[in-house]
Amino acid sequence: MTTTSLFSPFTAGKLSLANRIVMAPLTRNRAPNAVPTPLMATYYQQRASAGLLITEATAISHQGQGYADVPGLYAPEQIEGWKRVTRAVHDAGGKIVVQLWHVGRVSHTELQPGGGAPVAPSAIRAKTKTVLIKDGVPTFVETSEPRALALDELPGIVDDYRRAALAAIEAGFDGVEIHAANGYLIDQFLKTGSNQRTDAYGGSIENRARLLLEVTQSVVSAIGGERTGIRLSPVTPANDALDADPQPLFDLVMRELAPMDLAYVHFIEGATGGPREISDRPFDYTALQTTYRTAGGRAAWMVNNGYDLALSEKSLKDGADLVAFGKLFIANPDLVQRLKQGGPFNEPDRTTFYGGSEHGYTDYPALTAA
Repeated sequence: MTTTSLFSPFTAGKLSLANRIVMAPLTRNRAPNAVPTPLMATYYQQRASAGLLITEATAISHQGQGYADVPGLYAPEQIEGWKRVTRAVHDAGGKIVVQLWHVGRVSHTELQPGGGAPVAPSAIRAKTKTVLIKDGVPTFVETSEPRALALDELPGIVDDYRRAALAAIEAGFDGVEIHAANGYLIDQFLKTGSNQRTDAYGGSIENRARLLLEVTQSVVSAIGGERTGIRLSPVTPANDALDADPQPLFDLVMRELAPMDLAYVHFIEGATGGPREISDRPFDYTALQTTYRTAGGRAAWMVNNGYDLALSEKSLKDGADLVAFGKLFIANPDLVQRLKQGGPFNEPDRTTFYGGSEHGYTDYPALTAA
């Protein structure tokens, strides 16, 4: 591979991408009442030179909400808000998919319909925090005690994903990404630390993978595998969902996903936003990719976590197809150009990550302005 490989075009399913640089999903908490705003359209349009934009995680239902002021995709006004975003990105020549999200137990009663308890595979409280808006200020608070989902509730959740995928296409998105990572609902079902069920959705790896596979098949049936991606995080400790033996679990998941002909599979390597290697939880991503390809899987392989240009080039040479960048995109709307010329890079203002106005959101200078 040459040093320009990251900047070469690539096709993933129905997604014809100008380059292999992906903007990772980044929660920014700037959608009051779960409705996307014109400011969000500006934010995504500024970053449209990426080969692919993945939106911030977007709730498939009111029950799926877990943080204040994050967007949804289950009401008409939300679809209309997202139409402004997709038009803005397409006008700038970009491609954009929406990340479909159900937080499960990572929520708070104040965010749930009727003030009810968050839902989970098992009634085990997550040792993590969520965000509420207190007197206009984003505030981290402990998650609420969840209740275990009844067996007869699960088909409705699967259907929520299907309806959200159809809503995404109506809103003008080029596709969707199923969020099955970072300790949210689907990941909670996968992992032994959060799933202690004894029915058809708990116990064996086949049972714990059942919800993920049902959701994915439902979305694929609705909009096509060529417009569907999925995000996975085998070993991250994010949101307190850990598995005792993740390699065989994710080997099974990838074998079962292979026939669905997805556009891409998106992996967080190591700890989300943390170390790429976790000493007490080793994981072989190369072996996992081999398992997937041997099973006939053709989806693009997207890597994520702490990538720079040099590591991206190495990963592409080793078999990756796409590289996702997170925090770098917060402060550098024209990241593609900055990577091409080796910088300089703006430093992100962490105090503006969650909630607020245009400050720390749409006011980072581009190279032309600098």
